[in-house]
Amino acid sequence: MSSAVLCAPVTDSAPATSAPAAGAVPLLPVVGADTLVPLVAGGTARYVDLDTAASSRALESVAARVAEALPLYASVHRGAGYLSQVSTALYEDARATVAGFVGARADDVCVLVRHTTDALNLLAGCVPDGGAVLVLDCEHHADLLPWQQRGPVTVLPTAPTVVETLRALGAELVAARYALVAVTGASNVTGEALPLDEVVQLAHAAGARVLVDGAQLVPHRRFSLAASGADYVAFSGHKTHAPFGSGALVGRRDWLDAAPAYLAGGGAVQEVTVEETSWAAAPHRHEGGSPNVLGAVALAAACEALAALPAGALADHERALRERLVAGLGALPGVRVLRIWADSAEPTGVVSFTVAGADPGLVAAYLSAEHGIGVRDGRFCAHPLLARLGVPAGALRASVGVGCTLDDVDRLLTALDAFLSAGPQVAYARVEGRWQPADDPRAAELAAAVRGAGCGPAER
Repeated sequence: MSSAVLCAPVTDSAPATSAPAAGAVPLLPVVGADTLVPLVAGGTARYVDLDTAASSRALESVAARVAEALPLYASVHRGAGYLSQVSTALYEDARATVAGFVGARADDVCVLVRHTTDALNLLAGCVPDGGAVLVLDCEHHADLLPWQQRGPVTVLPTAPTVVETLRALGAELVAARYALVAVTGASNVTGEALPLDEVVQLAHAAGARVLVDGAQLVPHRRFSLAASGADYVAFSGHKTHAPFGSGALVGRRDWLDAAPAYLAGGGAVQEVTVEETSWAAAPHRHEGGSPNVLGAVALAAACEALAALPAGALADHERALRERLVAGLGALPGVRVLRIWADSAEPTGVVSFTVAGADPGLVAAYLSAEHGIGVRDGRFCAHPLLARLGVPAGALRASVGVGCTLDDVDRLLTALDAFLSAGPQVAYARVEGRWQPADDPRAAELAAAVRGAGCGPAER
C-alpha cells in the first residue's frame, strides 16, 4: 500500500461530526448517574431520577470542589489560623459567586441560608411593619405559609389564563396598598410562570417590591435581578445540584439591615453587653452561628457550572425532554397533563399528570419497584393549586434536569404504558400511608444501603 493512501488528506467532502441532539446526553455529569437499584422481581436497573424538582443530584464538579475544600475547612470569620483565613475567603468568595449568578446589583446583599423556605421566612421578618403582602394561590407552601404567619396577606386566585391573572394582579395592586408581591419564578407543579417583567412592572408602578421564589427557576433558566428588575430572589442549593445544605436570599439591602436578626447568635453582632446588643449589618446580621462553609462552596460551584453553559443550552436541553414527555403522556389513554394557564409559554422541565382510575402513590411505587424510576406523587406542597386544578387527592410529577436524557423519559413512558396495559406484576399494600410491594424481597438490600453498603455503580 502506498504512502499516498496512508496519508490521504482530509477534503471538504469529509463528513463532519455533528453534536448530539438536545436531550440525547446529559448536559452536565452528575454524581451517581450509573447507579443500579434492585427491582422487586429480581435483577437491577439503572436508576432513572425524574424527581429533580424535589432535590437534584450533585454535579460531579460540585462534589470535586467540596472534596478540595474539605481539608481546608476551619472556623470562619474570627479565626487567626491560616486555615481559618482560607475558609473565610472560601465562604465570602462563594457569597460573591452566588450573588453574581443571579445578577445582583452593586448594592444588593446575599444572605446565605439553608434553603428557599429559610430564605422566605427570613424575608417575612424583614417586610416593614404593617406592610401587606400579595401572593397567588398557585405558590409552593414555602411562598405562602411565611406570609400567612406574618400577616397581613392577600392570596389572589389564579385565573385560567396568564392574561386574566395579570389583569387581576394589576387590579388588586391598584385597589390596595402592598409592600411586597411574592411570585413563583416557575411552578413546582407544572413548570409554568407568569412573565416576570410584567409582574415587576405592575408591582413597581404600585409602589410594591417583588420577591421571586426561584427554587424551580434558578437551576433551570438564566435569571438576573438587575435585568428583571425584581427586588429579591430566593433559591436552594439542593435543587441546584449542590445538596450540601445551603441556599440564598439575594436582594435589596435596606429591609435586611433594618430588620431584627433572623438568628440571634455569634457572628451576627458588633457589640454585646448584658443590657443591649449592637447588631451587624446584613448579610452577617442574619447568619448567626457558624456558617455552612462547605454548603456555600458547593452552591457556588454549582452556580459556576451552570453559568458556564452556552447561552440557551439549558433551555434547549429541558425543552427537548419536556416536549418528548408531554407528547408521550398525551398518547397514553387516561393520562391528563396538568396546566395552570392555557396561554403560558416556555415552562421548565416539570410535568405533573394523573392516570385515570389509579392512585398516584400506587403508580409511583410501581415505577420504582418494577422499573427503577423515581418520580414524585402527592400534592407537592401546593395544596391550594392542586385543589384549583381539580386533583385535591394529588397527582404524579416527573421533573428533569441537566443529568436527564431522552432515554430516561422513554423509560418512564414505556413503564407507564406497561402499567396501563398489564398492571403491576406484584401485589402492593399501603404501609403507614405509603404504597409499597406487599412482599418486598429487597428489604435486606435496602437495609444494607442505609448502613452504607449502598447500590453499586453500573458495570462498564
